Amino acid sequence: MSSLWTDDRIETPSSPDDVDRVRTADVVVVGAGITGLTTALLLARAGKKVVVVEARHVGACATGNTTGKVSVLQGSKLARIRSKHGADVLNAYVTGNAEGRDWLTRYHEDHGLDFQREDDHSYAQDASGIGTARDVLAACREGGVEAQWVDEADVPFPFSGGVRVRDQVQIDPMPFLGSLITELERHGGTLLQGVRATTVAGTDPVRVRLRLTDTPQDTRETQFAIAAGHCVLATGTPILDRGMFFARVEPERSYCLAFDVPGDITRSMYIAVDSPTRSVRYAPTPTGDKLIVGGAGHTVGRAGHPKGSVEELARWATLHYPGAVQTHYWSAQDYHPDDEVPFVGPILPRHDSVLVATGFNKWGMTNGVAAALALSARILGGRMEWAHAFSSWRAHELRGIPTALELNLKVGLHLVNGWLGASAHGEAPAEGQGVVDGPPWRRRATSVVDGVQRTVSPVCPHLGGIVKWNDSDCAWECPLHGSRFAPDGSLLEGPATRGLTGS
Repeated sequence: MSSLWTDDRIETPSSPDDVDRVRTADVVVVGAGITGLTTALLLARAGKKVVVVEARHVGACATGNTTGKVSVLQGSKLARIRSKHGADVLNAYVTGNAEGRDWLTRYHEDHGLDFQREDDHSYAQDASGIGTARDVLAACREGGVEAQWVDEADVPFPFSGGVRVRDQVQIDPMPFLGSLITELERHGGTLLQGVRATTVAGTDPVRVRLRLTDTPQDTRETQFAIAAGHCVLATGTPILDRGMFFARVEPERSYCLAFDVPGDITRSMYIAVDSPTRSVRYAPTPTGDKLIVGGAGHTVGRAGHPKGSVEELARWATLHYPGAVQTHYWSAQDYHPDDEVPFVGPILPRHDSVLVATGFNKWGMTNGVAAALALSARILGGRMEWAHAFSSWRAHELRGIPTALELNLKVGLHLVNGWLGASAHGEAPAEGQGVVDGPPWRRRATSVVDGVQRTVSPVCPHLGGIVKWNDSDCAWECPLHGSRFAPDGSLLEGPATRGLTGS
């Protein structure tokens, strides 16, 4: 499964010798997505010795599987922040995202990278969504975003009115990441791919322990370590349990489809504020513009039949764009913070040697750059005036406590249900399916993909949840905190740091 952005890319993992040569750094950044690479470049420009560690390959997770929208409008996000916080937090959030958007846009202009300026819309599909769209307009006005209400739009799908913000941006994220790497290395930075960070210990310095991703996770001979003044965890959700961020965000999976469309194609960006979510943009390619449609989201590991929802999304696209032919399918994972605002800063209060960035809630193109600006400023001794709203430990987070309690009650229920709910099936699952069976003392997770049957332990190594099969991505997902695994048990993304064991 490759996104439109990552299709046909070839990535080469770092050799053991390359990893072994890197023993010290000023800053180790874990994760080579938009947040990690932008942070690394900003620090390298300031003269810091920076090492970026990526478990898979550049853009492997959220950034390489995004819709590529760079906007401060963000669906109903501003309205939700306004409902939980005062004008100060709303304005700081908007300012940070606007600075993130503008930094990214300037970078594209300065480095000759393609991007498109387009209007963005948060719209209601029918009358039931009008109230939410009006709330978005009110939040825009209170947050200083120039927005207009529009009753109609030149689109083929249902549109009952919505909010328009002019001159936002859309990009292909991979050329951007590639340019960041080129400049990072020119400033003396190092990128290690196919290298997984497993632990971070100590304070001054911190020691980041590593292993090659494609080697057995219990092979000590392939373990390495880097000593550094700071470590930045830019991994979607932190790979360390310190700070309990896995319990303060909810992992969400969403899906994208790209189509060749005959005739006219929608030019602006759109996202519905009512259910089901529909996200629309176009993307220039060497063979012509493609339509990108996103939606079908669900909490990771808690959807009964994701494939059915993705198929319904495809039917929606072909209904409103007759003759559309699907060319690509991909999905991404994002993290919804309990009080709607991202967490950016120390993993523990007054513990600046390890910093985190999480909770971008599907708007990482702007939030990721904003986080990089805030983190690099903090490490370099400066500050961003708006960064208080993004703090990883903040007074206004009390407003998120009821949501966090509700989320973790659900986590507990899924933990119990996973251990008690499996049944004996006896027969191998059908092609593209997976099943957990066996008694509680001998659980097995069996899947069949491309005719190959594999059986692994269903116990997530993070906190012991029982994984569930995603029949759209053909992957195992933990319903507790969103760790994901390939059919053979290898780790796709955390907070787990190792894969499922053999059964």
